[in-house]
Amino acid sequence: MALVTGAARGIGAAIVSRFLSEGAQVMASDVLPVSPHQRSAQLDVATLDVTKSGHWAEAIAQTERRFGRLDCLVNNAGIIRFSRFDDLDETMMRQIIDVNLIGTMLGCQAAIPALERAGGGTIINMSSADGLSGANSLTAYCASKFGVRGFTKALAMELGPRRIRVNSIHPGGILTEMANPGGIPRDLYDRGYWIYPAQRSGDPADVAAAAAYLASDDAAYCIGTELSVDGGLNAGHYYMTMPGAPKNPNA
Repeated sequence: MALVTGAARGIGAAIVSRFLSEGAQVMASDVLPVSPHQRSAQLDVATLDVTKSGHWAEAIAQTERRFGRLDCLVNNAGIIRFSRFDDLDETMMRQIIDVNLIGTMLGCQAAIPALERAGGGTIINMSSADGLSGANSLTAYCASKFGVRGFTKALAMELGPRRIRVNSIHPGGILTEMANPGGIPRDLYDRGYWIYPAQRSGDPADVAAAAAYLASDDAAYCIGTELSVDGGLNAGHYYMTMPGAPKNPNA
């Protein structure tokens, strides 16, 4: 029984679909409407603003009422804004931190009692490849995702002895509406990834597969793990004039 935030589209929707295909019961939550056709006996929907503790309390309670217990929380909800730091106003800075970092922290805190009632469980926090290294135009976003990364490590230390595993996923270059607000076609979007080993962007299903693994018993010994799903974005850098470097397809 899993609660997934940010489930209306993109990575969140892919995680819901993957969990359902694995036989899980899922509470799909978002501030955006979840498509009604996704609903089934194995799926229910909750309205959840992750920055509001009251919303969290109700979403957890709704999950337990509907499915009897909570075994897994996926803190996927997040926002991103591309902006030069000079042009990023205080309101937007605080909104990014509130949703991406504080929302994750509130969710974990709200879920702990339910996970303990279930005898233990797992928490999966969505960080980012930009929570492992910096990126221009994403200063506040990087700050929030580095925060999620560090928070996950610390919480994993606290909750491991209480039979709750806490891990983070670090997607990078995943083609979603949030990451591609301009709606650039895939073939053009992928051209920007020729400098990375995968040579292309990833799909939400790639991240969903990672979440399914961390939620499963196969990951029973993963605690405080950082799982990168980034096509090699953070593997290193190429010396372009040396053997083994990719060729620029745009040249």
